[in-house]
Amino acid sequence: MSRRALRRLRGEQRGQEPLGPGALQFVLCDDDDAEEEGPKRGPGGRRPGGSGKEGVQVNNRFELINVEDLEDDPVVNGGRSDCVLTDTAVTGNRGRFQRGNPETKREGNVAKAAPPEQPNASGKLRKKKKKQKNKKNSAGEASESGLEDIDRILERIEDGSGLSRPGPPPLSSRKHVLYVEHRHLNPDTELKRYFGARAVLGEQRPRQRQRVYPKCTWLTTPKSTWPRYSKPGLSMRLLESKKGLSFFAFEHSEEYQQAQHKFLLAVESMEPNNIVVLLQTSPYHVDSLLQLSDACRFQEDQEMARDLIERALYSMECAFHPLFSLTSGTCRLDYRRPENRSFYLALYKQMSFLEKRGCPRTALEFCKLILSLEPDEDPLCMLLLVDHLALRARNYEYLIRLFQEWEAHRNLSQLPNFAFSVPLAYFLLSQQTDLPQHELSSAREKASLLIQQALTMFPGVLMPLLECCSVRPDATVSSHRFFGPDAEISQPPALTQLVSLYLGRSHFLWKEPATMSWLEENVHEVLQAVDAGDPAVEACESRRKVLYQRAPRNVHRHVILSEIREAVAALPPDVTTQSVMGFDPLPPLDTIYSYVRPERLSPVSHGNTVALFFRSLLPNYTVEGERPEEGVPGGPNHNQGLNRLMLAVRDMMANFHFNDLEAPREDNPDGEGDWD
Repeated sequence: MSRRALRRLRGEQRGQEPLGPGALQFVLCDDDDAEEEGPKRGPGGRRPGGSGKEGVQVNNRFELINVEDLEDDPVVNGGRSDCVLTDTAVTGNRGRFQRGNPETKREGNVAKAAPPEQPNASGKLRKKKKKQKNKKNSAGEASESGLEDIDRILERIEDGSGLSRPGPPPLSSRKHVLYVEHRHLNPDTELKRYFGARAVLGEQRPRQRQRVYPKCTWLTTPKSTWPRYSKPGLSMRLLESKKGLSFFAFEHSEEYQQAQHKFLLAVESMEPNNIVVLLQTSPYHVDSLLQLSDACRFQEDQEMARDLIERALYSMECAFHPLFSLTSGTCRLDYRRPENRSFYLALYKQMSFLEKRGCPRTALEFCKLILSLEPDEDPLCMLLLVDHLALRARNYEYLIRLFQEWEAHRNLSQLPNFAFSVPLAYFLLSQQTDLPQHELSSAREKASLLIQQALTMFPGVLMPLLECCSVRPDATVSSHRFFGPDAEISQPPALTQLVSLYLGRSHFLWKEPATMSWLEENVHEVLQAVDAGDPAVEACESRRKVLYQRAPRNVHRHVILSEIREAVAALPPDVTTQSVMGFDPLPPLDTIYSYVRPERLSPVSHGNTVALFFRSLLPNYTVEGERPEEGVPGGPNHNQGLNRLMLAVRDMMANFHFNDLEAPREDNPDGEGDWD
């Protein structure tokens, strides 16, 4: 009988027997059965007639207590429970486990010496080790071979109804030019690349473990300081799908419509505190968050303004339709619907905050997202901004690709920003040293050709650009009629507005000495062509007079949102005289309303002249019998003492008539102290 069987009969455990003087140094055999019934080892520690392999010397016999009992663990649901091996045991047996084929002659002899019901523990350990190694190798190969883009997998997912999910086009060739990458929507990804993960997430990690939110979002990260999220009544529905495009629209429930009506009343009161009161009852009302964010930004509270925008984005993303995709570039939102405009404006304001925060790559991804929602109409005119963000993010290849693919049907070269930004992108690309020499020379030639065309088409850009960069041109350029003051004065007002917008946003990109030297060379080339009587100069002049007579409404909307002083000053009077609301600047003239604001009888129309006078001085004044809505100025129990005072004044002046006033006397021709 083996020593292990005797130990089990006695109820003893390995390691509890008394130790002798030399018990802590021994030669480890394959198992206990081999110690008794196997052949004796020679003086050198070798087995006679064996393979000639030496045993492993172990200094502490307690390191391998659990080795022999690995096969004695209970089996649960067809699988063995996990066995814990110390690092020392694994290290001590590594040489034995990795030595040749386990099916050697020596192991065969040991297996024969053991009883049939007692399997060889060491042999099974070798097999188990090999299985674990095979699992690790297969897992490593699977992790390497399985690292494909997750969007490629999502393309194959289909609903039970047979409708395929709107996803990016097949990635067999190239991704769509408006394809949005999820990982670039998180500004922390860009900040980690600049400052490291510890600097960005050092203080946020403990808080994120404790937060519990109903949904994981891509556009923003929920914060523990926000109110608890509850569905505010905002949802999204699928309108139709045709030609590979899916058209969606946000919807307002009856409860959300009531909150929207209260919000409009609060905006008309011109009091931000009324919006704060509304947010206490509806903390995720989107338009209230947008309007209050503007108020905080005007008061230089940038942190609170950004937090409110992120909360608005979180509220709208939680209302997404299951088929709505942020990345595909095939989902559309009609800007003519007022419910959809909040999403556009929230994305734009978040993009502006990201750019100011120093995350141009993330801002570029948000710009692509806004442009993909309605690329044909482009309600916020993002084509006037996408080139600037691409240059700031140093994503020159994307700007060049967008220009090449859209120039044929969108005439991007007729926009001053693209006309100057694309050659600048080619030039900056030619300054990179990691490209082959022929590609660098080709990019330099392309840049020179395009910048000469831009200077010929828009000569009024050069002198304001040099002035913004604090560069004084030479006398040849400043005194020439083509680039002189007449070039800026003679251009149409709409073109002046586009030029002011571009220079106010991107002039600092031209301040590098190498860029200025390259620009100077091409300016002289253009002057030589003008003096030689190039017919392209006259053609460009006639084209300027025809194309830029009046800017469309989306350009005016973009200028208002950009808040660039030079561009806002160039707006036409019919735009500046309108009342512009931050939550809906310059709404489209063909707006599609899904519900109408109920008519509200204004108490002003029923009051007398004196009541109108006091109401103009005190908007909170109410006449007896009126019952304004709750939550707005003049509601129940609001300034009751003031109302009683106004009623007393009204009764006192009941018999007052304006006809009793005397006309100005001759000795007082100016009428001082009299009514006009």
